[in-house]
Amino acid sequence: MTAAEFEAAGLYDPRSPKAAQRLELLEWLDARGITLDQMKHANAIGQLQFVASMSFIRPGPYLTQQELADRLGSTMEQVDEFRTAFGLPPVASDAPWCNEAEAKMFAAVGGGLGLFGSSGMLRLSRVIGSSVARIAEAMATTNHERMRAIVGSGASELEIAKANLRASQTSDAPALITHGLLPLHLQLASIRLRERRREYEQLTVHGCVGFVDLVGSTTLSRKVSVSDLASIVDRFEEVAYEVATNRRGRVIKFIGDEVMFVTGDAASACDIALTLIERFADDDAVTPRAGLAEGEMLDRGGDYYGPVVNLAARLAELAVPNEVLLSADLADQASSKGLRWESAGRRMLRGFDEPVSLISVSRA
Repeated sequence: MTAAEFEAAGLYDPRSPKAAQRLELLEWLDARGITLDQMKHANAIGQLQFVASMSFIRPGPYLTQQELADRLGSTMEQVDEFRTAFGLPPVASDAPWCNEAEAKMFAAVGGGLGLFGSSGMLRLSRVIGSSVARIAEAMATTNHERMRAIVGSGASELEIAKANLRASQTSDAPALITHGLLPLHLQLASIRLRERRREYEQLTVHGCVGFVDLVGSTTLSRKVSVSDLASIVDRFEEVAYEVATNRRGRVIKFIGDEVMFVTGDAASACDIALTLIERFADDDAVTPRAGLAEGEMLDRGGDYYGPVVNLAARLAELAVPNEVLLSADLADQASSKGLRWESAGRRMLRGFDEPVSLISVSRA
């Protein structure tokens, strides 16, 4: 394509101070096979520097929603149902959006339907969709931080586009990592489930759940810079993952400035909570506190629900800075010579009808 064609398409203004830079970018995109229509669409939404990387990540040609349903021998309604479960926004039935790799992904749903049924496969798809969305957000954020430095150095539009493309060309690495990690974590999850749910008919699992939150983080967020706050959150997440994993626990999720974890026994739950508090003992910015509870929990989609989970969350809200609160029945189970118990009285907790006897635990 020529400069005149780019100008006619509204992509290039020869009178602009950065006309040479823009023409350099457009010629590079043209050489990579990006069509004029793709450039115009990307430019209209302010994404011209990213169109090459987006084309690399999701190459065409694309099927429409109706064509995908016909190929799968399915209905539009079922395809829409799983699009939603995967966390994908709605599209018109005649809009081309699904490439060959994505069509194979939807075809794989059919095998799951035969094994787990519609409700089971939809639940699994929601977990996969939300997990992959989080991975994608983390990848995009990491690259954005890298690109901020590149843009700040005065890079040209073409240099920015090439830098984004280099990042996109490594985007299969997380997929390979996930492919390798999944069998390992599937084996670990199966072992944990067999240990905590001894009968197939049983709907709940027995275990300990803990919540650790950072006292003062809300106030702190109004006083420190965004980059300093990000550093504190990153450090908390890093320490929480390391401590829980090395003490036979599993981080379930982060809820703002709070981490939820589960373990199979009370002693390790106490150890995780106390270690997290100890790791931040010299941190002037934030102070952890924790709540622990033990009992039967409903496990769904990698998360846990029920009164035991609610109790642990309420105890974390009630604890003072640097304190680990737990119910008295959990203290009876946490047989460890390295722990010291102190009565914290009986309290009425939000959402509970009867007072709960509480224990504060610390290192002996």
